Amino acid sequence: MDKAIIAIDGYASTGKSTLSKMLSSHLGLHYIDSGAFFRGITFLALEKGWINNENIYQEAIELGLKDIKIYYNTSDNKLILNEIDITDKIRSKLVSSNVSKIAKLPFVRFFILKQQRLLGNSFGLVMDGRDIGTVVFPNADFKFFFTARPEVRAQRRWEEMKASGYFLSYEEVLKSLMNRDKVDTERKFSPLKKANDAIEIDTSDLSLEEAFTILITKINYK
Repeated sequence: MDKAIIAIDGYASTGKSTLSKMLSSHLGLHYIDSGAFFRGITFLALEKGWINNENIYQEAIELGLKDIKIYYNTSDNKLILNEIDITDKIRSKLVSSNVSKIAKLPFVRFFILKQQRLLGNSFGLVMDGRDIGTVVFPNADFKFFFTARPEVRAQRRWEEMKASGYFLSYEEVLKSLMNRDKVDTERKFSPLKKANDAIEIDTSDLSLEEAFTILITKINYK
């Protein structure tokens, strides 16, 4: 199990990140939040003016990627960009509202894909995202796909945002999630979809402990 690769894909607010962390800790594997990479590039693009409300300057982004160093420190789950810890800066509302625009760019996904596979070649890990089992690690030892009803996911996200000091209505959060789903599933390059050999888990009516038990049971059974 030391070198095992576990791919967990799924929709936003299905619990996949929390469960991935729980699973990696339980199995003694490294945890990689693949979404952090995309958020890091989005943060940089916003800082540099490569993206705004009206435009995405793709050429500037593509050129800019040649001069950056980004990596994920698995010892403390920190995202490091050009030797600076930006972990606390990539969860802002501004980054969240723009990350899907960056994530759909093929050259960005290819750039991050190389970083992800380097990590997978180095040690066993649990990685969550939207194309981990289909594109990043198609030969992963275990693959899971998380889903949940949209209204349940929106409620979860709304409660998380309230706790973090962001005050949007439930309706706004639901609309945002539905828009994100549309972008993720309809993009041409690496769309969100269930791998043919992935185990699907619907977390709509499951507690974290119940979902975790299912994960461990499936892994032990295999």
